[in-house]
Amino acid sequence: MKTLTPTLLSSFEGLIAAFTTRHGGVSKAPYTNANLAFHVGDNPRDVIKNHDSLAKQLGYARSRLVHMRQIHSDRIVIVDNTLDFDTPPECDALITNRLNTPLMVMSADCTPVLLYDPIRHACAAVHAGRAGALNAILPKTMEAMGKEFGCNARDLRIIMGPSIGGCCYEVNEAIAKETEEKGYSSALQRINEKVFLDVNTILLQQLERFSIDSAHIEVIGDCTSCKNKEYFSYRADQQQTGRIAGVIILR
Repeated sequence: MKTLTPTLLSSFEGLIAAFTTRHGGVSKAPYTNANLAFHVGDNPRDVIKNHDSLAKQLGYARSRLVHMRQIHSDRIVIVDNTLDFDTPPECDALITNRLNTPLMVMSADCTPVLLYDPIRHACAAVHAGRAGALNAILPKTMEAMGKEFGCNARDLRIIMGPSIGGCCYEVNEAIAKETEEKGYSSALQRINEKVFLDVNTILLQQLERFSIDSAHIEVIGDCTSCKNKEYFSYRADQQQTGRIAGVIILR
């Protein structure tokens, strides 16, 4: 399976992190071909094969992977030994300090975010779409890591994976108004009576209040809609498509 390794996390021993692409799996159209989501209409047996392929490639047991039933919320779950591949919690962020417990966030335009604290050896996987970003899912996850594991935000390494960019994410006036009312006008761009939103701009603005060194933040920057041949895109694929994923594992 074709994956991307975040540069910012590649030098840490005891850590594995990657983002998948749509290449290297067995799913048939329109999920061609490395879909990792069960809820999109794909053949479950093909989805399992894709998961098995990724688990073998990254060196973990699929049964130990914890993924989410993502609901565009600000709900955060602390991963313990009661959760596994067959019991995905309903939430949009996972945090843990457990070893050999892979965390997965799936996406097809929303921003998948991976976080790692090399001091406390804790990590998180966050699903940050428009709704999640406007409800501060990322800063709330960072605060939860501080409360549960003693993490300092300034120690965190934060990776934003492939997602739809402001170049392609057109929104309506109601969403634009909500974005402005919450103080994120800089994330909007108006072109020929159309309004475009850049979710990553919201996320980066939220990170500013933590005074995080810019060297601790990596934005992959690939637009899933522009690069639809490389990634699944809910918009570019007209809503029927698979899901890529971000995976992070403490060793």
